[in-house]
This record gives sequence, structure tokens and C-alpha cells, in this order.
Amino acid sequence: MACGCGGSNGGHGGCGGGEPAAASLAQDDVAVVAAALAEEVRSEPLLIASSEQEWPRVRVNGVEIPAEEIGQELQYHPAESREQAVFLAARALVIRELLRQRVAELRLPLQVQPGESEEEASIRVLIEHEVDMPEADEEACQRFYQQNRARFVSAPLVAARHILLECAPDDLDARHSQRELAEQLLAQLGSEPSRFAELAAQHSACPSKTQGGALGQISKGQTVPEFERQLLRLPEGLAEKPLESRYGYHLVWIDQHIDGRELPFEFVRDDIRGMLQQGVWQKGVAQYLQTLIGAGVIEGIHLQGADSPLLQ
Repeated sequence: MACGCGGSNGGHGGCGGGEPAAASLAQDDVAVVAAALAEEVRSEPLLIASSEQEWPRVRVNGVEIPAEEIGQELQYHPAESREQAVFLAARALVIRELLRQRVAELRLPLQVQPGESEEEASIRVLIEHEVDMPEADEEACQRFYQQNRARFVSAPLVAARHILLECAPDDLDARHSQRELAEQLLAQLGSEPSRFAELAAQHSACPSKTQGGALGQISKGQTVPEFERQLLRLPEGLAEKPLESRYGYHLVWIDQHIDGRELPFEFVRDDIRGMLQQGVWQKGVAQYLQTLIGAGVIEGIHLQGADSPLLQ
């Protein structure tokens, strides 16, 4: 079992592993716009169906959504109850059908980009045509930066050594015995700190034990979260308590700790602009979808819509 403490061997890190990278924003435009609507609209999970019907009969401007499609869509909408999942699936299909009908009505020219399906391209072109997306200007970015300076700080950096006393997260007996061993070793290191490398070689389950337990330099995102949260807060020297992670208990020595520093506006301008634009996009798309819902004739499911005319 790798301890997931970050880095590679040879004194530049210990065990590798860690959390998989977070998935990027979904590319399916239908799912994205449905999510945008869900952020802004609190629709009631009301499906109009009799007790004899397994699936609701949903129509959008006279076009019926087949029950088979609702059943297939269900897998993408986990929920606490089947009723809620069916509602979410039906809502997504209603939004897709409204967008499809609006695309057909406007007859917008399509240019499918690499990696896009024709449906994704049509929705992208529709939103670009129908939804006004004001740009976040320099003043707005500066204002956001000044109001949120604490968010724009570089991650701290530590050079650390550790001794991993390995045990499975669900083995309570092993956890108890390894905790006791950790306390014993910690007491030894308190009186004989020069023995860290020796004790690492004897007891550590991490490959870094051949380098005296050295993990190298570690910053944010290079180890498992529960270990990282504790590690990056430690001052220099021997940690007073064992650090617990899914891999067991870690005795840690911090050789160097460099605090994070505030990043200048120029370094984060583009990130801020992207965040502000994303917020504007979500609100704009949600309002547009509400307008489509309000202008349409939707049967079999209740969705909240706006009464204003379609955006031009």
C-alpha cells in the first residue's frame, strides 16, 4: 500500500499516490445548462402522473418525450428517491427539447468544433446568439481582488521527513497498536532526535525510509487531503503528535516551512476574470432557460419559468 504522501523516491518525495485530479467542467452542453438552471431555479419536484403510470407523460409544445428516454436519462440523476430522480431526468429532457426546438426555429448556421457533437454545437451557437454575456472589465476584477485578497495566496511549502506506521483504515486493532507504537517512538525522538533516520529504517512502511524518511518538498495537492491539512500547518521541528491518515500514523519532522505569500493582482487577473465570467454565464443561461420555459407549453411536469418575452 502506498502511503500517498507525495513526491517520488530518492529524497524527492516518499510514496507517490494521492488523490486523482478533479474532473474538468462537463463538456455536454445540455448537462451544463441544466446545472445552471438548477443553481438559479428552485423548481418543485412535481410530476403529473397517475398511480397506474410507471412514467409521467411529458410534452413540450406538443412534442411528447418518450418514456424510454426518461428511463435512459435516469442513470445521470442520482437522488434520494426514485420520484426525485425521475423528476430530474424529465427536467433535463424538457430543457434539451426546448433548446432543440428553439434552434430549429431560428435556423442558426452551425460550425461543429473538434470534439463537439452536432447537438452540443447547436446549443453553444444558440446561447452565443441569444444570451448577452457582458465581459468582466478591469475595474470589476480589481474590486473582486481587493475584497478577497486572502483567497489569493500561494500555498505553503514544507521540506519534511516522516515515519509511516502502516495500518488499514478499517482495522481498529491495528490502529490502536500502531498508535501506541507511534507514541513510544515519539518519546524516543523527543530525547534522541538524531535517531530519526535509524527509526525510519526500522519501522517505516514508506519507501522513503531508505532516505531517512525524506519526502522532499511538499506543497498543496501533492498528498492525500487529510495528511496535507495537518502537514502544511506544522512549524519546523518534530511534530508533537502523530499525524493520522488513511494509511496509518505518521511521525513527522519539518526541516523547513515557508509560509504562503499574497499573490499580486497581475498574477491572478486572468483567474479572477474567468471566475466572474463563469458566474455571469451561469446567471445568463439560467435566466434564458426560465424564459424558454415560461414561453413554452409544458405538460406533465411543473417547472418555474419567466413571463418576459424571449431574449433577442
